[in-house]
Amino acid sequence: MTCLAPALLLILMCVSATRVFAAVPGDCWSLRKHGHAAEAQACFEHLTHSNDAYARAEGFWGLEAWEQANDQFRLATQPDNSNAVYKVRWGLLLHERFNNREAVDVFREALAKDPSNAAAYLGLAIVSADTFDGEAVKYAAKAISLDPRLAEAYELMADLALQNDDREAAVTEADKAIALEDDALDAMAIHAAVELLADRSPNAWFAKIAAVNPGYGEGYAHVADQLELHYRYEDAATYYRKAIDADPRLWSAHSALGIDLMRLGKEDEPMKELELSYDNGYRDAATVNSLRLLDSYKNFEAFRDDTTILKLKKTEANLLQPYMQPELHMIIAAYNKKYRMKLPAPVQVEVYPDHEDFAVRTTGMPGLGALGATFGEVVVMDSPSARKPGDFNWGSTLWHEMSHVYVLTATNHRVPRWFTEGLAVHEEGERSSEWANRITPEVLVAIRDKKLLPVVKLDRGFVYPEYPSQVIVSYFQAGSICDFIKEKWGEEKLLTMIRSYAQLKTTPQVVQQDLGLTPEEFDKQYLAWIDQKYGAEATHFDDWREKLKAVAAASQQKQYETVLAQGPATLAMYPEYVGEANIYEMLADASKAKGDAKAEAAVLTAYGHEGGQDPALLKRLATLEEAAGQQIEAVATLERVNYIYPVKDVELHRQLGDLLYAQKQYESAIREYTAVVASAPLDKAGAEFHLAQAYLAAGQKDKAEESVLSALEAAPGYRPAQKMLLELNQSPQKMN
Repeated sequence: MTCLAPALLLILMCVSATRVFAAVPGDCWSLRKHGHAAEAQACFEHLTHSNDAYARAEGFWGLEAWEQANDQFRLATQPDNSNAVYKVRWGLLLHERFNNREAVDVFREALAKDPSNAAAYLGLAIVSADTFDGEAVKYAAKAISLDPRLAEAYELMADLALQNDDREAAVTEADKAIALEDDALDAMAIHAAVELLADRSPNAWFAKIAAVNPGYGEGYAHVADQLELHYRYEDAATYYRKAIDADPRLWSAHSALGIDLMRLGKEDEPMKELELSYDNGYRDAATVNSLRLLDSYKNFEAFRDDTTILKLKKTEANLLQPYMQPELHMIIAAYNKKYRMKLPAPVQVEVYPDHEDFAVRTTGMPGLGALGATFGEVVVMDSPSARKPGDFNWGSTLWHEMSHVYVLTATNHRVPRWFTEGLAVHEEGERSSEWANRITPEVLVAIRDKKLLPVVKLDRGFVYPEYPSQVIVSYFQAGSICDFIKEKWGEEKLLTMIRSYAQLKTTPQVVQQDLGLTPEEFDKQYLAWIDQKYGAEATHFDDWREKLKAVAAASQQKQYETVLAQGPATLAMYPEYVGEANIYEMLADASKAKGDAKAEAAVLTAYGHEGGQDPALLKRLATLEEAAGQQIEAVATLERVNYIYPVKDVELHRQLGDLLYAQKQYESAIREYTAVVASAPLDKAGAEFHLAQAYLAAGQKDKAEESVLSALEAAPGYRPAQKMLLELNQSPQKMN
């Protein structure tokens, strides 16, 4: 048996000489778990002098001598007949030291040695949970099936359930762990988190943890992790601080606190915490990346007023600020009215031209697929320049994220993920029908294959997707649920639901109380509504795809008669599709080849109304509209492009500026000509001159003079600028 005595002397007394190095590693870790730090330290030091490589590995690990531990595990696992457990433990060390890729390889090697090794499956589950790849529950369940007494597997299942906001399941799994081991500290932490999420006192559970180990900071850190996942960032910071108070050497908590504080818009304290963890050897990718990002903040400029703080990279600040800050003011005015509230403090919006910086700012890691994220009153998002043209609409993203700010504030951060995401998607469509919830091919396939989730389980589609496109599908489903509620019960009902969530009602309670339906009946009615709207498209998706391929092939071969003959019917099967190789573009190309500018403009107009976002196609439409004398329509089309890709496009701003100037919309023309100047055009003198003209027409003589002087500085002999300067220097009477 393994002896669990609380002192090194007793451990050594109860372990036989022939089994000392098989038994003592577990006892050393048990001493540490129970708060006997000095005894554990001595125990680990003793192990480092063992003749057994595995025991030495555990000893060095316990002393935080990571490289030596890794070397000894490599020695211990070299013999063909080495115990599979050695590889499992090595894999856990690799995971702890931020090397999940090799950890997975080692866990799989352990399973090759021992296919029924439950601990190896648990290791795979731990890595899977860490990377949110959707496989964690499967691996943990497999571990439990192989060893029903593996308490750590139940603890992980509890953690996963709570991340999906299944509090009942979380408590059930935690209780299973505690029934097996009365010192299942992480299970106790799950109980504490459940109490906090319900706004009840967690003190009884923290007392239970303290009775086992008063220095168990991980318990508080686990609670903080859950609070973060449930949008409660201020509360998370409180519990990370408690974790550090309990165990000042818990460097992972220092790092997590730093990243959480960054999400809350802080800079100085995050730097301090992250540097502290880094300097003490905690150098995971999130810590390193976050430190690099903090160091880059010197390259950003902040624009502040009473309600907003807009942070932009200096290289594009002058270009984007005139678009983004007014849009923020418009959003705030609209949401103040709609949600019948005002934000308690200015909202901070940070815009990153490097998507990987945005990803680090959001998760501490590069590779995030999202466009924006909200942390209370802090919004972070991609700049248009972070994506290729047409990839995303910064305007709809900003309306989406600002909806989160209001809903999180209104509910005091007590809202399920599906509802706040769904409402944010819904708000995009409320702002503009062209920004409405778009049914993508992935969504149609999910509808066809009946993969939409029950409303009470929809959160899990965001956190632990079970198939590659489930996050996309979940966004659509959540948004369309809010669309359905508005259509059937009215917009006011969505506000009622916000108030109910603020009162800590669960989704089943909210659906029953506010909509008068059981969740099951709601799902039935919602799915019938979805089927009515999209059922035919979903059913004939494969047929549409084959027809699309045929039209695309004809378009590539310039068989325009075939495109014009087959395209409209194919378009009618799925008119919402505006992605790559869409029918709209093929029909437009065919019409252009036939010299039919009117038909070309008509199909591109339909493309725009369906939410098409390719700047090249929209600018092509604007040129056709301008040529047809439809200047107002051309302005509207180019304004759409400004919401998609206003960067690196001097001609866009010049064309729009000229149209606006001709329509005597001088303030808007000033914005566009300012964008031309900010885009570093080759003809700087001409750009400054046009800006000066707009300022002068708007009655802003001083600014007109500044711009015309800039034009002459760039090109001293530029005659139109020389003439304007002379006119500006004349008396007002002479000018009139």
